Amino acid sequence: MKSFKVVLVVMAAAIIALGTTAAYAFHSGGVAECTGCHHLHDASSSSALLAGSDASSTCLNCHGASGASSYRISTPDADMPAGTPPGNRTPGGDFGWVKKTYTWSPRSGSTSTSEGDRHGHNIVAADFGYVADGTNATAPGGDMDATLLGCNSCHDNHGKLRRLSDGTFATTGAPIIGSGSYNTSADPAAGQAVGAYRILRGNGSSAGDGGKIFTANFNAVAPSTYNRSEATTPTRVAYGAGTSDWCATCHADMHSGTSSKMTHPINQGLGTTVAGNYNAYVGSGNMTGSAATSYDSLIPFQTDNTTDYTVLKANSTNTGSVSTGPATSDRVMCLSCHRAHATGWDYMLRTNVEGNEFIAVDGVWPGTDSPSTIANQAKYAQGRTVAETTKAYNDTTMHYASYQRVLCNKCHAKD
Repeated sequence: MKSFKVVLVVMAAAIIALGTTAAYAFHSGGVAECTGCHHLHDASSSSALLAGSDASSTCLNCHGASGASSYRISTPDADMPAGTPPGNRTPGGDFGWVKKTYTWSPRSGSTSTSEGDRHGHNIVAADFGYVADGTNATAPGGDMDATLLGCNSCHDNHGKLRRLSDGTFATTGAPIIGSGSYNTSADPAAGQAVGAYRILRGNGSSAGDGGKIFTANFNAVAPSTYNRSEATTPTRVAYGAGTSDWCATCHADMHSGTSSKMTHPINQGLGTTVAGNYNAYVGSGNMTGSAATSYDSLIPFQTDNTTDYTVLKANSTNTGSVSTGPATSDRVMCLSCHRAHATGWDYMLRTNVEGNEFIAVDGVWPGTDSPSTIANQAKYAQGRTVAETTKAYNDTTMHYASYQRVLCNKCHAKD
């Protein structure tokens, strides 16, 4: 019995250690341990013997737990009462924002509202209170049924897609040795593979129950620590080829390459003018910046059309060691303006562009509780506390102009 107790202690210590490392301690770039998601004899769902009542609830059993951690992307309701923001600051954002609705009176006799379901992808996860989009019956710019949207619409819950040693992607052909998502991930040797970025679906894979077939692979690399404050240095994810084409699987009519509508260009080179604006832009009225230090994680860009993971790894950092802005051949992508999960702003935008021309006033981020008698005005605060506004920018220090206009100007310089 004594030896059995020692074994239990060792096992418990190992589990705790796994819980403090990155998510690949469980997924390891591919299919995870079966019993982590399926219960053989006491499942919560009759479908696939899932540990949750649906696929996304099963995911959130781990990814929606309390406390900011590398693999958590949903703050529990109890941790974000009124006035308190969701706590995770991952590049994709925290799904908790879709539960945050803000109402304010910008001027006498008027009321404005920022509905929670505008803030992100409305995954269906019944055990965690996530319901289908109340506005859009189908994906914006597409026809996928909104009631079928879940984590497994974008992520392959079994993680079959892998990157082989020659750089090609496949769903078989070599064993997955670990995650391929990070700047610290091992490069696969001959006869080996690493998992696709964030175990995302890829070419030929179906979007869960939604029935949409992906025709692109998502090439990207993140720093190994990424759910963190960006007050001191940004979290720089290096995006490569396929990012916008991948999004177009469900949002085809929002994509300039697959729509006849007048939409913002996507997956196109920035060119001389826009790249020059980005690199020179410091803040409203200040165009004294340089390409060497111009990178801004609130307005990321795609590195040309590269699939070279040596290049992507070199550009992925959270230390500020790579702060160079775009070259003329680098590209605008969907994620230049949007986050993948959710944000504090309408249309899951990275920054606030709705309801007011200023995102910062009197030298600070606005909020209802700001000591600034300007920044706490309703038209600027828009129902949010300073903590909520700051967290919506991943704790980025307000380093722009004292009266900063919307960050569309980082590329377009109209202010």
